[in-house]
Amino acid sequence: MSSEPPEWVVIFRATLRDADPRYPGTAARLRDLALGGFGCLELVTMQEGDQEVALSYWRSLEDIQAWRDHAEHVAAQESGRTAWYSAYSVQVAHIERSYRWPRRAEV
Repeated sequence: MSSEPPEWVVIFRATLRDADPRYPGTAARLRDLALGGFGCLELVTMQEGDQEVALSYWRSLEDIQAWRDHAEHVAAQESGRTAWYSAYSVQVAHIERSYRWPRRAEV
């Protein structure tokens, strides 16, 4: 993550349907696109069973809106509704405070 704390986090939670061979490739492509061209600072995904959670961190609300409206992302959203997810939710939150505690390597 950037040395400056992010201002925004998008929390995406989904219930996955049966496996679709297109999903992993599309998800990887969108991840690379968000991180490389839309100001996404970090994207973390977790999956347990049919539950998936993705946290994406952003510097600005405008970056999030540009990503939301990007044609390739819009097409993937439609695939999510028709083929990949039985349900999902999206929350956009402003980060009020952020800190880290890095463990130092033991010598």
